[in-house]
Amino acid sequence: MTDRWKSILLIIGAIASGWAGWSGEVLLLPLAMVFPFLWSTARSRPIAALVAAGYFLAASRGLPQGVANFYAADLWPGLLLWMVASASFVVVHAVLWKKPCGGGSSGKRGTDAARALCYLMVMVLMALPPFGITGWAHPLTAAGVLFPGWGWWGLGATAILLVVMTGRRWQIAVAVLGGLYVWSATNWTPPKLAAGWMSVDLKQGAELGRNGSLQYHSDLIARVLKSAEAGEDVRVVVLPESALGLWTPTVARVWQEGLRGSSLTVIAGAAVIDPRGYDNVMVAISADATKVLYRERMPVPGSMWQPWLQWIGRGGGGARADFFANPVVEVDDFKVAPLICYEQLILWPVLQSMLHSPEVIVAVGNGWWTENTSIVDIQKASVTAWAGLFGLPVVMAFNI
Repeated sequence: MTDRWKSILLIIGAIASGWAGWSGEVLLLPLAMVFPFLWSTARSRPIAALVAAGYFLAASRGLPQGVANFYAADLWPGLLLWMVASASFVVVHAVLWKKPCGGGSSGKRGTDAARALCYLMVMVLMALPPFGITGWAHPLTAAGVLFPGWGWWGLGATAILLVVMTGRRWQIAVAVLGGLYVWSATNWTPPKLAAGWMSVDLKQGAELGRNGSLQYHSDLIARVLKSAEAGEDVRVVVLPESALGLWTPTVARVWQEGLRGSSLTVIAGAAVIDPRGYDNVMVAISADATKVLYRERMPVPGSMWQPWLQWIGRGGGGARADFFANPVVEVDDFKVAPLICYEQLILWPVLQSMLHSPEVIVAVGNGWWTENTSIVDIQKASVTAWAGLFGLPVVMAFNI
């Protein structure tokens, strides 16, 4: 087979790996781990870049349609953002690619070691800012499927498998991966819910958070109370991102009064604004107190987080990124790892929270703009995998 056809097959394989691995089905996440092998097998740097592009663009294929939905525009802005978002992933993989060695055994060992180090650097760079800001589709996410309950040891074992995939012993990694995959697929059990916690999903589309009327909040409070009554010993109810709209003292008083006589704590998404911009937050509300519980560490780049406005002297207006702030919060005597929307697709917010040994993961999102895509399913699969890896209960609430 000629090098041209080998390169074409590598690119097709990378597309298939990204497409299937990031389909929104948690048990298919390990298919993304084939990508490092395909990347490392490329015969030239341009082909390695095309392999990386094929994988990333396939994994993030819902972005153009999502952007079109969000801005009520045609696909062109979404296609442009799709290409821009892939740039960091492709550049990192192209720069750190190493040519396969065809020399003797000592030369092969040296190339294997260099390539292993390079892919280790790739994994770290795509997990942390600045490259990790668009570090979607990270193969390490599959650790929760292959090693449920193993925690950091499982993450390390997955990293070793990915590194071995790039060397001449890749057959061993493939065999181990296949065995683990069969075992996990036949023994997989979804993460359990936290006792006394429940979520309330909403179907309000783009209107969520834009209706600040007393009637809207009264109806939502009634729904929360009714849902809690239908549950068993419910103490905490979680609502989606943006469920409360703008967080003001008036909204806080309405909710406190609505929860009067109840022992419930409600966690809900809201926005806190000031002249410099706004924070995308989770708030905690009970009859006795209200507080801003969590400020989002990484809002969606472009549509929410727009740091370039300050760079060009146009002031704030976008959502602030708190990056490494508030990795865990406390609710109902539980240490909680909070994740809002975009944070569920990238690595460092999850791993930073796990460093603090949380007892439950709370993931919220507002996915109305993802219609006709698998983005919300991918978010849920990612959160489920991380919860499985660290053996944690999880509560997820989404608006669609």
